[in-house]
Amino acid sequence: MPDSAGGCTRLAYCQFLLSSQINYTMTHLAAHTDAFSHDAVTRYLAGDTLSPRDLWDHVRADVVPSPGGYLVFDDTVLDKNHSRHMALVRRQWSGNEHHVIRGIGVVTCVYVNPDLDRFWVIDYRLYAPDGPDGDGHTKPDHVQDMLLPVLDPQHPAHKPLPVRAVLMDAWYATRPLMRLIEQWAHIYYCPLKGNRRVDPDWRATRSDRRAYVYTPIAALAWSAHAERHGQDVHLKDFPQGHRVRLFRVALSTERTDYVATNDRTQDSTAAVHDVMGWRWKIEQLHREAKQLTGIARCQARRARSQRNHIACALLVWHRLAQLAAATHQTVYAIKFGQLARYLREQLRRPSVRMTFA
Repeated sequence: MPDSAGGCTRLAYCQFLLSSQINYTMTHLAAHTDAFSHDAVTRYLAGDTLSPRDLWDHVRADVVPSPGGYLVFDDTVLDKNHSRHMALVRRQWSGNEHHVIRGIGVVTCVYVNPDLDRFWVIDYRLYAPDGPDGDGHTKPDHVQDMLLPVLDPQHPAHKPLPVRAVLMDAWYATRPLMRLIEQWAHIYYCPLKGNRRVDPDWRATRSDRRAYVYTPIAALAWSAHAERHGQDVHLKDFPQGHRVRLFRVALSTERTDYVATNDRTQDSTAAVHDVMGWRWKIEQLHREAKQLTGIARCQARRARSQRNHIACALLVWHRLAQLAAATHQTVYAIKFGQLARYLREQLRRPSVRMTFA
């Protein structure tokens, strides 16, 4: 970590992201300190080597494991729609914007303790499949990379966290990931798209010479019993005789999710609804990180600079969450409380006084 006299440090940059309320640019930081220049901030971002492992090393002591813990995966897009020369920027689908935008894709992993109603970001990856700064990995590849250290006790980067179930978005409900979780004897819950093809007669095998007859999930018939307890189905392209339990979960009058799980003991749609509710913790992370840490606001062009900025922003979010839990406040109260203290001080002793003509 750069720490030379007159230079910007990791701590100083993170403190800036924690303290600044709106503007998160390097120019804004340099304009509000006499300790170093704009060039020093630029050199710091280009020279540090923060990685997802650094995030875990920083967070691990604060994580409170639970036998009922959930491992949650999802991605978000940092909007860079007006950038034309910034590394790591790709055209990709944005769930918030509901169309394709230019941005940096961040795939995150969150550990949820439902007993304490707390969660921690424990891993992340940047989506850059091609180009000089790319790694050739798809988003499901990144999820696998983050999943294995938790499931495999022999993994060199093993994270010793008890996991009741893995929760994923429909984007990650792929055969390789679902089968990987099954091979490690873990449970998953994931929504499936309505056009995913299944056969309710999952028992069909080659021995009885009956081929599977697939139908889109959205076209399945649902009896009153299946509405309450789900139904077993075979997913297309899965091994003969393989089955998952499928539930139709009404989230609102306008949205219904089809949730698949390999939990053979699960027979309650209401319970599945509750389990899937924990998946929204990762959406909370994405929203708070964007609103409170400036994770999407870095204007640096270099890939290394963007990687360091995003890592620092996640470290800052963790600090906000840590303080919020310790003081029984929200992360928004912690962040904006700094401005409240400034406002109270200005009302007592204003630096710019109001007058009437």
